[in-house]
Amino acid sequence: MAIEVRIPTILRTYTDGQKAVVGNGATLAELFADLDTRHTGIKSRLIDEAAGGELRRFVNVYLNDEDVRFLSGVSTELSDGDSVTILPAVAGGMR
Repeated sequence: MAIEVRIPTILRTYTDGQKAVVGNGATLAELFADLDTRHTGIKSRLIDEAAGGELRRFVNVYLNDEDVRFLSGVSTELSDGDSVTILPAVAGGMR
């Protein structure tokens, strides 16, 4: 099953500059593990193992434009042809 993963600029050092990569997995956790086999280190930037393998606090992940935190988090099931978008959270503002 092929799943397109859109990579934010800040993580493209792990994907040799590629804006999108293809991965496989029945769940989001499996997809990230699969990506890490070809793009070493990317999983540790997305998953907080100290927090039980959940998404890092300042990483937003969308499955077909839906925030996975409102689905099943890293246990969210994936289907062939799905699109996953990774976005770093943006904080701050004007004083």
